[in-house]
Amino acid sequence: MPSILPSAAEVREAHARIATLVRRTPLRLSPALTALAGGEVYLKLECLQDGGSFKLRGALHALLALSPHERAAGVVASSAGNHGIGIAIAAQRLGVRATVFVPSAAPDVKREKIAGYGAAIDASQPSYDDAEDAARAFARRTGATFVSPCTGRALLAGAGTVALEMFEDLPSLRTLVVCVGGGGLVGGIGGFVRDAAAGARILGAQSVRTNAMALALQQGRAVDIPDLPTLADGLAGRVDDEMYRQGKAALDAIVTVEEDDIAEAMRWLRDVEGLTVEGSGAVGVAAIRSGALKLQAFPAAITISGGNVDPQRFPNR
Repeated sequence: MPSILPSAAEVREAHARIATLVRRTPLRLSPALTALAGGEVYLKLECLQDGGSFKLRGALHALLALSPHERAAGVVASSAGNHGIGIAIAAQRLGVRATVFVPSAAPDVKREKIAGYGAAIDASQPSYDDAEDAARAFARRTGATFVSPCTGRALLAGAGTVALEMFEDLPSLRTLVVCVGGGGLVGGIGGFVRDAAAGARILGAQSVRTNAMALALQQGRAVDIPDLPTLADGLAGRVDDEMYRQGKAALDAIVTVEEDDIAEAMRWLRDVEGLTVEGSGAVGVAAIRSGALKLQAFPAAITISGGNVDPQRFPNR
């Protein structure tokens, strides 16, 4: 059976296609986390990516993979915010009409960026899962192509370019800590690592309130979870069968962290590392700093997946 994950060759091809359209983000040593963990720990700063998150990589590659007919019909996406921003930027650059469905509680900074890049936005649905259902219905009704934030081989290959850059910068990398929602980032990273760096381990982190992947891997099946308030809004939503299979193929282990630990990690990243990071992007650091995750093989790197957070939602105390 072919892997559900993209091959290293597919990721390299994706990188060649999008390299001039995305920012190559830094892989930066964190002296403070290195001292805490007892070995070198780096941060992959996708919070500095165009649009504020890694999502642009997969969105661009997914839209580049569309036929001329599909591009002419437009695209539609559901998003907690960052995928929508990526779709909006990619659509603007490629001249494609885009519509993005987000939950009504999506952060203002994310909604404003989606609209600012020219995509139509619908925020009428109460939860991420409802927004996804509405986006899929829109696709059926209009003929637009639905671009999932978490699945699709082209999207995963684009996301996997994060790992390709990390290993180009640090070939000796032994452990990757990845924020996990529906498995789009970890699926792309997993495809590259399983094929090109088989000795490296991939460890996932998510909030206890966005723990669909952890539950799915524990129960061996797709799961729905309640829509709970969380700092890690970008990791919210269900895990379907395809997402579950991606997570199972990519992850060596996964942990969950408390909301207070995410808040502390966001403050720490600001005060010590000088980075503005949203809750979804801070869960890996939260896992290390809280002790939920013990690193054993070094060098290690943590994906800081995004930095789009409303100032009024930032946990200052």
